[in-house]
Amino acid sequence: MTGEETGSVRLRLDLAYDGGQFAGWARQPGLRTVQGELEDALATVLRSGPRGEARPRVTVAGRTDAGVHARGQVAHVDVGVEALEATRGRSDRDDVDALAVRLAGVLPGDLVVHAVRRAPDGFDARFSALRRRYAYRVCDEQAARDPLRRGWVLWHRRPLDVAAMDAAARTLVGRHDFAAYCKPRPDATTIRTLEVFGWSRPDAGPDAGLVVADVQADAFCHSMVRALVGASLAVGEGRRPVAWPRELLDGRVRQGGATVVAAHGLTLEHVAYPTGDELARRAEQTRARRSEHDVDGAPPSTGCCG
Repeated sequence: MTGEETGSVRLRLDLAYDGGQFAGWARQPGLRTVQGELEDALATVLRSGPRGEARPRVTVAGRTDAGVHARGQVAHVDVGVEALEATRGRSDRDDVDALAVRLAGVLPGDLVVHAVRRAPDGFDARFSALRRRYAYRVCDEQAARDPLRRGWVLWHRRPLDVAAMDAAARTLVGRHDFAAYCKPRPDATTIRTLEVFGWSRPDAGPDAGLVVADVQADAFCHSMVRALVGASLAVGEGRRPVAWPRELLDGRVRQGGATVVAAHGLTLEHVAYPTGDELARRAEQTRARRSEHDVDGAPPSTGCCG
């Protein structure tokens, strides 16, 4: 039975935001968050209160911390068919297009929904995702500092050896236990597949002259990307050898490890999904808890802790 047959429809939302004035993604009492602003806007447009319906609940591909930005964030929301159809008013627009236009009229300027569409069967913004790609931008030259971009670029006082940073980063690629780079959470696994991690200094385009990290994984645990960047900066400054970030990884100990750098240099650039029937299958696979024996090079799991 489809969602519309049960009175609801799942929508995919593609959005972007400047995280500078948000206390992260997740709704928190008394704080301005991306989820809070988006759900409030949806409730306004869908007239949830006057219709006696619950506020729409949005599920996101990847929760971002306070200050982190997004260009390619993805979310989904289930809305009532009648409420969606009512957004058209007297216009001849498609109801989804009408919702997108009305959202644009009530959302704040630092949060933009680029597209709204009916989600395909089996789509889950969080669990269907194949990978997330982030960029972290650093300026290590005084003359290159641009005050107009200071909100999304880290200004670093010391010159960086980009080749050394890139060499160190590549030793971390693979499926590992990233406990040394994650803030611990009860009953949460720290096993992840880091698909891409590299550093470059582009000589053209909007990032010309900056030192930019390209980081891609199936998923990230709390503070992982910013800790990876912190370890890289220590190598780039010459304070640590190229082998140090991998030694941290192998030690699987968070204390005394890499510094978690400032949030404002980090941007979620893209979330990738499978197509067709693979959406639901991917969601089921992702929900399955990752186990220790899946780690590259790790000994077989004893079954101790799941």
